Amino acid sequence: MTVFVSAALLFFVQPLFAKLVLPQIGGAPAVWTTAMLFFQVVLIVGYIYAHVLTKWIPLRWQLVTHLALWAAALTYLPLSISDGWSYDASSSTALQTLKLFAVGVGLPFAVLSANAPLLQAWYSRSGGPSADDPYFLYSASNVGSLLALLAFPLLADPLLGASATSDIWSIGFVVFGGLMAISGLFALRGSSSVNAPIATDIAISTPKLKQIATWIVIAFVPSSLMLSFTTKASTDLGSIPLIWVVPLATYLLTFIFAFAKLKWLSVKSLHIPMILALATGAVLLSNLIDHHKTPIVFLLYVPVLFVIALFAHRLLYEMRPAAEQLTVFYIALSVGGAFGGLFNSILAPLVFAQEVEAHLTFILAAGLLLIGQGAVTPRNLAFGLIVSYPILFAFGMIDGIEPLGKGALRAVVASAMLLTALILFRNQPARIIAVVAALMLPVLWPQKGALLQDRSFFGTHGVYSKAGLRVYRNGTTLHGLQLESDFGKKPTPKSYYYPNGPMAQVITSEFGRQADSIGIVGLGVGALSCYKLPTQEWAFFEIDALVNQVARDPSLFTYISECAPNSPTHLGDARIVLAQTDYSFDILVLDAYSSDAIPLHLTTEEAVQMYTERLADDGILVFHITNRYYDLLDPLARITDKLGLHMAHQFHQIETGSQEIGAHKSHVVIVSPEQARIDSFVQNGKWQPVVSDGGEPWTDDKANLLSALRLLKDKQQ
Repeated sequence: MTVFVSAALLFFVQPLFAKLVLPQIGGAPAVWTTAMLFFQVVLIVGYIYAHVLTKWIPLRWQLVTHLALWAAALTYLPLSISDGWSYDASSSTALQTLKLFAVGVGLPFAVLSANAPLLQAWYSRSGGPSADDPYFLYSASNVGSLLALLAFPLLADPLLGASATSDIWSIGFVVFGGLMAISGLFALRGSSSVNAPIATDIAISTPKLKQIATWIVIAFVPSSLMLSFTTKASTDLGSIPLIWVVPLATYLLTFIFAFAKLKWLSVKSLHIPMILALATGAVLLSNLIDHHKTPIVFLLYVPVLFVIALFAHRLLYEMRPAAEQLTVFYIALSVGGAFGGLFNSILAPLVFAQEVEAHLTFILAAGLLLIGQGAVTPRNLAFGLIVSYPILFAFGMIDGIEPLGKGALRAVVASAMLLTALILFRNQPARIIAVVAALMLPVLWPQKGALLQDRSFFGTHGVYSKAGLRVYRNGTTLHGLQLESDFGKKPTPKSYYYPNGPMAQVITSEFGRQADSIGIVGLGVGALSCYKLPTQEWAFFEIDALVNQVARDPSLFTYISECAPNSPTHLGDARIVLAQTDYSFDILVLDAYSSDAIPLHLTTEEAVQMYTERLADDGILVFHITNRYYDLLDPLARITDKLGLHMAHQFHQIETGSQEIGAHKSHVVIVSPEQARIDSFVQNGKWQPVVSDGGEPWTDDKANLLSALRLLKDKQQ
């Protein structure tokens, strides 16, 4: 029970505290991977602490020491953010995130982190059943972790909110202290009368450095893969607890199965499923799959992660040492997991211009098949590379050669060729590695027509030249266009911002032309700036310095340089920066999107309230809510109704022929404290007033983004 409760608290606090800090640090997908790095590093500290405690401290003083740390951790409750903390746009966001977590939840998390190995070590000295092989408790631990992870996004977050959930977690932490004391007393009683037997089916020698290194590498693979898949999903679907939790829950579920005493489960029995998972994952990570269908692709990633992680974790279970060495074993596992977080959160964004973590880790995953199977021979690698050539041809990865077929036909043929090759090579892991590597490594090559490929803490960025258009993409989503023929003269805004679109309608309206001050949250390529009049003051707010560099580089886009070169860009999370300024805008445009994710902290009651405080009495808030996956009309209507504001919207379709010049359909909402201001737009027939459905508005404390998911809303309708 203590193991279960401890693990539940440990994994419940991860999405809980991440939710608490989102309004402070911003909603980028990398915030969660950085948070995971923090948790993984603290887990190492906890495991090392457990190792030192069990190896050199008498059992009685182990209990006293751990209870003393638990009592000290009570001073952190209830969990909250320091009132004096503020985000600094000039400093590393990753380092600020790590510091915020350390100050806010460091000691309670460290105390909980130590319990998996510590309680297993105590049980091994208790004289209880299976005391000689207590690893089954790790399975029970992960059951608690899994249930806690699922309970947060499905129950606690939508029903209770972050503050109430934090209070309940605090009560659970107090209860855990009592259970821990009882467990320690059981261990003391057992150790005084019974000597724990030694297992006979597990090696009892001290692990060698090579063995420890192998454990670390094996543990690295599922950790990095889980974080890679999380980033892919949260980039397009949003940095919300459910998106974080699904891959992590899958990861934990594999621990439950792998460390349970299941006679039918073994590395050998997982060999063919592992090959199938490698084939499926390689297809998902290639260009065969349209990632604009992200919800479907995301669902396919889950079983791939499950099988690969289960194979890795069962491999670790079958390589486990005797109970006397279990703390070393768990330290190695935690180090491997932390290396996964370090690679995904810190190293990869610095070294690579594209998201390649999943691709590189996939090659390592294929390498797990080699463990215990002998060395890699150049002959097998060469044979695998030769066979991979026609597969690369089918995937369309060979420049200058047209792939076989298009669309579904091409996908089926390429997938069948890959699967056939991997099945035929099932007993030659080196050949499997060669084929997987051949498919994964081309992602490192610059894409055709790429003028810029780079990444920042907030995502990947690419600028391309295509058919006379200059195109900017963030993640998988188009974020700006410019006609290359417009270079050298004042350009005409394109994509969502073209002259007949709803955002242009607001800014070029009579009220818009009379406006003295206009603010734009979310710079993109700066297309809106070309509606700026000489008498107006404009200010841009952008969280990502790389976006600002792209927009202001006249060799890439010329909107800013031609139309608003002297208008400042305020770097940092717009909500935080706006709250720290004294601007008063006639029009404030909210256009802050990272790929197709929703920055939830910019769309809550507290956020909209702050926006109105930066707005003239008869000013207009403009929300650009075009999105593939979420419909934000109802959530915004509830907020505006609660705040006594007025609202209209326009779902703008493209006129015939406009799409040829780079115009895109868009969905835009306008909000104002003044009813007459909204009426002046509704009168032209293009805008429709919006009335709230009376539902609960989103707040920083409680917001259910799933309720706005188009798939769910369509089913309800």
